[in-house]
Amino acid sequence: MHATYSYPKYSFTPSEEQRTGTVRRHPVVVIGAGPVGLTAALDFARKGVPVVVLDAEDTVSVGSRAVCYAKRALEVWDRLGVGQRMIDKGVVWKIGKVFNGDRMVYQFDLLPEPDHKIPAFINLQQYHLEEFLVTEARKSDLIDLRWLSRVISAKAEPDHVVLQVETPDGVHAVEADWVVACDGAKSSVRKMLGLEFQGEVFKDRFLIADVVMTADFPAERWFWFDPPFHRRQSALLHMQPDNVWRLDFQLGWDADPEEEKKPERVIPRVQAMLGADTPFELEWVSVYTFQCRRLERFRHGRILFAGDSAHQVSPFGARGANSGVPDADNLVWKLALVLEGKAPETLLDSYSDERVAAAKENILNSTRSTDFITPKSDISRVFRDAVLELAVDLPFARALVNSGRLSTPTTYTGSPLNTPDGDAFAGRMVPGAPATDAPVERDGQAGWLMEALDGRFTVLYAAMGNDGDGDGNGPVPAEVATALDDLARGPLPLAWHAVTERRRGIAGELVDSAGRIRERYDLTPGSVYLIRPDQHVAARWRRFDAAALSAALDRCTGR
Repeated sequence: MHATYSYPKYSFTPSEEQRTGTVRRHPVVVIGAGPVGLTAALDFARKGVPVVVLDAEDTVSVGSRAVCYAKRALEVWDRLGVGQRMIDKGVVWKIGKVFNGDRMVYQFDLLPEPDHKIPAFINLQQYHLEEFLVTEARKSDLIDLRWLSRVISAKAEPDHVVLQVETPDGVHAVEADWVVACDGAKSSVRKMLGLEFQGEVFKDRFLIADVVMTADFPAERWFWFDPPFHRRQSALLHMQPDNVWRLDFQLGWDADPEEEKKPERVIPRVQAMLGADTPFELEWVSVYTFQCRRLERFRHGRILFAGDSAHQVSPFGARGANSGVPDADNLVWKLALVLEGKAPETLLDSYSDERVAAAKENILNSTRSTDFITPKSDISRVFRDAVLELAVDLPFARALVNSGRLSTPTTYTGSPLNTPDGDAFAGRMVPGAPATDAPVERDGQAGWLMEALDGRFTVLYAAMGNDGDGDGNGPVPAEVATALDDLARGPLPLAWHAVTERRRGIAGELVDSAGRIRERYDLTPGSVYLIRPDQHVAARWRRFDAAALSAALDRCTGR
């Protein structure tokens, strides 16, 4: 196997509690230093919460594994200071093409509208991504990364959790007020608690072959149904950095996983796709089975599950890490408020409610993708093939083609944290929806709305309209500014911004010179939005009402 990446080795260092034989109580222990666990650790540190991260290994994930990261996950990482590094290293793309046989059925654009800071998707090997996250985590005095530390026991007490941790220097106890289990699909913590996944394992297998080659394919997602090089099956091609290409081949349920990973089985399949004369080297090979499963609940007392330890979906659609990172994003701000005594423990139940709903949505989409890609009967295959034929010329049929619906963020419709609309608004920014970006001018510098939504509660006040001088800006009434300043000085982390059409010199104003905030949020003069710390809409009104805003904040924090 060819290697394009040198794996870092992170040394084991005994903790003070292990060296001295004392037991310390930590506010939070995160189990697992993968993308989800490291994201949670960085977010806890940003919010001033000390966190211990335990990982059984001493390096990043072996093999490229997850490679496709969506806009929402990248926005979270951008807020945590690592998003741009990932984008700079990754392959940026937004165009996908679907083929039936050797004919293109159609192509799609995942971000057709302009004026977003973050791209629709990037492709980046998971080992690069994890190394960026580890490098950032090691900068923080609030993050204690402990390698070669395997959790072998988890015992829940009424007010804390006791972990037994195996290290090269022996076994010792670690206590935590709260534990976040991000230890993957084979989660040992889940097994220790006797928790079972519910869902379905699909009877099909797929081969992943990451190959190193120089090729002139564009930075697009190409998916084939019944390609000439792999008849009656499906295949996928994606570009990654460093001249690495991800190839997927459907194998069927009867395929022997160990046999199919052997070079003598993989190389002919790759040659059939690329051509016998195309030089390449294998970098990583794996065989996987479609699985769409989840825990019934993600909170079990003081142990909370996130990422693959809580749910699994099939890889087509890039819903693994792209659903795990929002788990962390949803959980951390809530647990931070609980630890600070600013919210009741019951707020954490909303983490389970909202992210179980997201998992159900992902599993539904992933199951539908699987059913379309791998028809379960001859009739299903006839329907699938007819849809593909019609989709060449008829747009309505393209909506029925499902080669793995790409990951989109969940709107928390019906969340108990939402304040229902009392006023009429147009557009997608309903309570529970993830905020969408727009270009702004801030403090005289070009910037982005998502940068202003910085992990605190945020109030946007539309200071727009005619104030008599013809500049298109309305005033911020003194009583509004005073009420918002009072909230910003209160116990909850909160900032507010006036959204203007022209620069007025108001402290913290966001100048919407391109009109995208007004357009995407349906702003009219005096409109107000309350955005949660995880950048989801909590409430909105057509006019400012201090009591309504305070009530919405209480509702959003479980008070």
